[in-house]
Amino acid sequence: MASAAEQLASNLNFSTFAKAEDLKKRLWFTLAALLVYRLGTHIPLPGLNPEAYAQAFRGQAGGILGLFNMFSGGAVQRMAIFALGIMPYISASIIVQLMTSVVPALENLKKEGEQGRKIINQYTRYGTVILGALQAYGIAAGLESGQGLVVDPGWFFRLSTVLTLLGGTMFLMWLGEQITSRGIGNGISLIIFAGIAAGLPTALAGTLELGRTGALSTPVILLVILVAIGVIGVIVFVERAQRRLLIQYPKRQVGNRMFQGDTSHLPLKLNTSGVIPAIFASSLLLLPATVAGFASTTAMPAWATSIVAALGHGQPLYMVLYAALIAFFAFFYTAIVFNPKDTADNLKKHGGFIPGIRPGERTAEYIDYVLTRITVIGAIYLVFVCILPEILVSQTGIPLSLGGTSLLIVVSVTLDTVAQIQGHLIAQQYEGLIKKSKLRGGKRGR
Repeated sequence: MASAAEQLASNLNFSTFAKAEDLKKRLWFTLAALLVYRLGTHIPLPGLNPEAYAQAFRGQAGGILGLFNMFSGGAVQRMAIFALGIMPYISASIIVQLMTSVVPALENLKKEGEQGRKIINQYTRYGTVILGALQAYGIAAGLESGQGLVVDPGWFFRLSTVLTLLGGTMFLMWLGEQITSRGIGNGISLIIFAGIAAGLPTALAGTLELGRTGALSTPVILLVILVAIGVIGVIVFVERAQRRLLIQYPKRQVGNRMFQGDTSHLPLKLNTSGVIPAIFASSLLLLPATVAGFASTTAMPAWATSIVAALGHGQPLYMVLYAALIAFFAFFYTAIVFNPKDTADNLKKHGGFIPGIRPGERTAEYIDYVLTRITVIGAIYLVFVCILPEILVSQTGIPLSLGGTSLLIVVSVTLDTVAQIQGHLIAQQYEGLIKKSKLRGGKRGR
């Protein structure tokens, strides 16, 4: 039998959306916030020579700068005030999550509910400031090391660059939190989504231009489009797939009445780690090429040159390491974000149990066993989604924005946003049903 939420979802239609005034306000606020973000990606950093920087960026577009430029919506290419993007916040969040698994004090905070979550979020903000300042100073020093990139090098330029880039990151962090609380939710994810989505039309136009000039044949372009559609279909299917564990609750007696035990499900996503493995693997593999590009003016050892060449796009070593790192981070990050022991303890505390499995340690072992098996499927899925477009990118020269990582982020965030909108509509309709029932009860009372 369908649940009440499923019945409400099936009754949603355009008239329900038209009556959802609160949802429309949230949508308009989200669009306005994303527009502010897009405007900020076009405000250049002061003190730079735009022509010299544009020429230097073209030489590094294939390295990690190209990846960060994709996530920042072109802000790195223009060296705008939002060039750091939201990546320092994501890195700080991951570091804090790691620390909660190894530091007992943070682990206790995680179990304290809303108050503990606020303190952990505050630590994440502090970490964002530290990481953002270090990365901003590294960018300032790197710009000064280039020939003619900075108009007036010196400590004033470094300080102004650090303050500007760090301020941009902190503003984006605040903007993401505002979208989460006053918009439709998933603020940080929507900012990354907006940056990648803004580059998709340019990437598509660049691919079509390659076809017009003859660099790509029409069958190859059609193959790229078909692969992109197929990858999107696979992402939609797997991201919505779940392994549901049946949870039963025992019968309970209230007074002289005996109530039947309830049943529910513990949903386990096939891809618990999300897009983090793909981002981490790409960043680590593109780092040697970026360092080599900055060190091109000095003589590099022969072994270093060989390693950099072997780690180039489309090379066998690059593909093997890319797949291995994605699989590793899929298991590693899943182990961080989901703790079977805590889940088993919560079930035992509330009287729930998995049929045929003893509560407590045996339940934790069973959940860990199931989670490990579905994570294998999730890791294979991530490798397939990221490697197949990567082969096309390296062999055809299509823009990086059409790669597997970008498609994975865009489709995943779109699915989450649609779910958030549907949740608001269900809440709106549920509140309407409650008001109607109260009015009917009042009329009957009269």
